[in-house]
Amino acid sequence: MTANFRQPSNTADRSAAGRRSSVQSSFDRRILRGLLAEWENALWLLPESLRQSIKRPLFAIRDMSTRLGCWSREKGEITLSRAIISSHPWDDVKEVLLHEMAHQVAHEGLQATSEPDHGDRFRQACRLLRANPAASGTYRPLHVRLHQGEELNDRDRIVVRIHKLMALAESSNPNEAQAAMLKAHELISRHNVDLITQGTDQDYHSIFLGKPRLRHFREAYHLVHLLQDYYFVHGMWIQAWVLEKGKMGRVLEISGTQKNVRIADYIYAAICRYIDNAWVNYRREKGLNRYRKTDFAVGIIEGFKATLQQASATDFQGVDTHLPTRIEDHALSRYLAHRYPHVRSFSRKGPGHDARVLADGTKRGRQLIIAKGITRRDGFKDKFLDYKNITD
Repeated sequence: MTANFRQPSNTADRSAAGRRSSVQSSFDRRILRGLLAEWENALWLLPESLRQSIKRPLFAIRDMSTRLGCWSREKGEITLSRAIISSHPWDDVKEVLLHEMAHQVAHEGLQATSEPDHGDRFRQACRLLRANPAASGTYRPLHVRLHQGEELNDRDRIVVRIHKLMALAESSNPNEAQAAMLKAHELISRHNVDLITQGTDQDYHSIFLGKPRLRHFREAYHLVHLLQDYYFVHGMWIQAWVLEKGKMGRVLEISGTQKNVRIADYIYAAICRYIDNAWVNYRREKGLNRYRKTDFAVGIIEGFKATLQQASATDFQGVDTHLPTRIEDHALSRYLAHRYPHVRSFSRKGPGHDARVLADGTKRGRQLIIAKGITRRDGFKDKFLDYKNITD
């Protein structure tokens, strides 16, 4: 009797290929449903008279080597590149989607039949949809640009000093490390206040912090207030597609200059990492559940905030770290008013908290020192507060 080993192997290969194909198909369906949900959300940004003339398009995901997405007027179809879908966060995906939707609005609603693809009516559609007219072709999404550093002009050389102070914040001497961190915060504040006071023209950007979720814990709201109070960005909770759940949820979007958005993105990741690491040991010692993590995390955030508040009122270890008084950035306010034309406020009463856990978290938060980067061992190799062309 001869054993036939080839047939089972081929069957196993076909079965594995079938499972991979099924997983990919399920993933694509969720993405396509998300694109439709985001498209329908964006449609309400248009005036009603224009909205009525826009037809719901088909959506497709395809391999495209030279394009991030495209709009086909003949097919009535918006196509996104599989590369942007599979390897970028959802706000990058949404940025490309809105760009292609602007092409659709220009053609179907504004009757841009005889002008170039990126002509005046396309740009008008971009303004209506809050879309980026550059988000096509070889365009690098904002997350890529943020994490690859940026060129500095003469006006921004103060960033070099901030970078060096953040490096000192890695010192093994806790007093020296904290003094350097607070001095860096002072420079960040003074730099931004000077630019705002002088009326310097600045470009503003918006990115997601964290992932879209159906539910966000209380510490996320405390963290956004910290970023707004000390890092010259503005946070807004907006609707966004939650891929894992196949539903619309919410996500925190921050807006500000590219440098400030990048710093806030870094601070957000550093604090979240610190909370997670501190909670592992604290929970093991106390035997607590997930809901007490919120109390602990809020304490850490408020403890770190208290350190910054103290720096605005007194010297630390003989180092002048007085933070300047915050002033309103009217240009950023205009950007926000355009980006979020329909804003509503809401508040929710959270559950009771454990005062002891909150106090322990606050104590840990006062020990938090934000340094210039997170090492590769920490799993955040792309999270470096670094800039191109920095020289000693």
